Amino acid sequence: MSNSIADWATGLMESLGAPGAGLAIALENLFPPLPSEVILPLAGFTAGRGGMSLVEALVWTTLGSLVGALALYGIGAALGRERMLRIADKLPLIKPSDIERSEAFFNRHGGKAVFFGRMIPIFRSMISIPAGLERMPLPRFILLTTAGSALWNTAFVMAGYLLGENWALVEGYVGIATNVIIGLVVLAILVFVGVRLSERSKGEHARRD
Repeated sequence: MSNSIADWATGLMESLGAPGAGLAIALENLFPPLPSEVILPLAGFTAGRGGMSLVEALVWTTLGSLVGALALYGIGAALGRERMLRIADKLPLIKPSDIERSEAFFNRHGGKAVFFGRMIPIFRSMISIPAGLERMPLPRFILLTTAGSALWNTAFVMAGYLLGENWALVEGYVGIATNVIIGLVVLAILVFVGVRLSERSKGEHARRD
């Protein structure tokens, strides 16, 4: 899959130059299965070969990250708190109180979540939706997203730039971390479902008694 993504991203960069790298990263934010650990080092490698300047690669990929994040922020804002609570009320194993606890957490730690979330695979895309749901002030969201994205993008673009033909090594190392995160998320979901099923079972026994 990574080879086909690399070919697709290469085509964008060859056709559009640095804006093509920005477009690829914007789409990566909207569709997390597109891996930034492929696109960003490839942009750095392309800059090293003279396909764009290093500054252009950094600026356009960061701009692409911001555009993608703003689109997801908009989705969260359009969905809104009340609609989300109604949806949660209809979902099995989910309670409106879960949403309320998530809101309380985001209200306490939202700034750190948006900034550091931009540097965590998977969460770097999804963190924009609760920011929109909670209507984080847009200037603050833009500032934190741009800062976090700039750090993440710079690290990977520079890695591709310095590694040259070996830019694909980055994907292997980051892929391990991504798989660990996916495993932890799956484990957390399984624990959550197990707790909720246990609570439901105890509630049913209490009603029968």
